[in-house]
Amino acid sequence: MMYPSYRIHLSSGELFRRAEEARRYLAPCRVCPRACGVDRLAGKTGVCGIGAKATVASALAHHGEEPGLSGSRGAGTVFFGGCNLRCIFCQNYQISQTAQSPEYEPEEIAAMMLRLQGEGCHNIDLVSPSHVAPQVLEAIARAAEQGLAIPILYNSNGYDSLDMLRLFDGVADIYLPDLKYGDDSTGTWASSVDNYVEHAHAALKETYRQVGDVEFDDNGIVRRGLIVRILVLPEDLARVHDSLVFLAEELSTRVWLSIMSQYYPVHRAVGHPKLGRSITPKEYETVLEWVDRLGFENFYAQGMDSVEVCRPDFEKDGVFDFGDA
Repeated sequence: MMYPSYRIHLSSGELFRRAEEARRYLAPCRVCPRACGVDRLAGKTGVCGIGAKATVASALAHHGEEPGLSGSRGAGTVFFGGCNLRCIFCQNYQISQTAQSPEYEPEEIAAMMLRLQGEGCHNIDLVSPSHVAPQVLEAIARAAEQGLAIPILYNSNGYDSLDMLRLFDGVADIYLPDLKYGDDSTGTWASSVDNYVEHAHAALKETYRQVGDVEFDDNGIVRRGLIVRILVLPEDLARVHDSLVFLAEELSTRVWLSIMSQYYPVHRAVGHPKLGRSITPKEYETVLEWVDRLGFENFYAQGMDSVEVCRPDFEKDGVFDFGDA
């Protein structure tokens, strides 16, 4: 197994130094590109709804991520509550847009990571870490101090701060960001963000610089690299072709893509005039044709039945009882 990069920073003391530096971004808050400026160390909250302590909705082995991430034993997902976006179609809206998840100290989150490693998970899958990056860094440092030694997977919505990502350089082994939009028009009304594309593009360039192309171990499990998720929306509201052109021209046609067909109307998208339906097979096939024409060499594709199976329910103990997508 590849030696996770953060172990090197642990032995030098750099991992805890990074965590301490990141914590300073909480007051005034500049953890994500919104830079709300609130004093989160005093318990104040901005758009994300999270104060000094991270909230966690669930920590479990997830078998529905991309095959190279879930493998046979699952990705060790830690689902953080809150979010710095306000997507009206968020499939995790139960935890991303409420304050109901319990708060945890970094030591407690570290214990979750160690438990997931003990269960045999292939990685620690940090889901929605962008707004709690300082707390996550401290948890990683504390877990590493106690023997954590599997890859760290940074699984975000793409709206990430370059300052935070640079603190994760040599800490995160795998990046799995969304690239939600090819221009800002839909992001403004569907995610309550005016500058998503600028920041997502900058974040993608930084993460690709850090980890490069995907590397697999002998069992086909991802140990390092960048995978970009693109969720196909009805009527091409995500402007996917623009995103693909950016990736091909500014990163590489070798970069791994995950083209997702699993959109379905949920939360405030139910009954919406534009987002109130699932995508059609033709809409998905068109995106795959663009991927081929632009020369991308590596990608995951979903079957259209993913609409039925990718329906998490955080009000149940078995959040993901649907099996593999």
